[in-house]
Amino acid sequence: MSSAGTVVACPSCGAKNRVPSARPGKVRCAKCHADLPWLVTADDASFDEVVGKATLPVLIDVWAPWCGPCRQISPVVEQLSREFAGRLKVVKVNSDESPGISRRHGITGIPTLLMYRNGAEADRVVGAVPAGQLRQWAGRFAAA
Repeated sequence: MSSAGTVVACPSCGAKNRVPSARPGKVRCAKCHADLPWLVTADDASFDEVVGKATLPVLIDVWAPWCGPCRQISPVVEQLSREFAGRLKVVKVNSDESPGISRRHGITGIPTLLMYRNGAEADRVVGAVPAGQLRQWAGRFAAA
């Protein structure tokens, strides 16, 4: 994943699609028009564009590679991008590489999951919580 976007295989037809990091609306398959999972990275320089242009709710995972609990919930966060394709954008932020985002949000412990709606923080979860609880939390915000 890069801040410019990533290539995603469509879960419906298998076609490869370039998914941009920043844009309004949903991302859809160019071939079959199915909603695609939207999982991208952001850093201090790209955060406002990647999150600010989103019209979908945005789940932001602030993590670090050395953090055991972060690695524990990472597969769940990535699965949520697939489960809520077309209804939720997921953005991963490495706190070691982007300390400005942590300072800006007052993050003192990781993993921290932020939920943005309409360009502003709507809620947060701190720590490694069970998959079912994360799914339920994200589902409360995912666009209908």
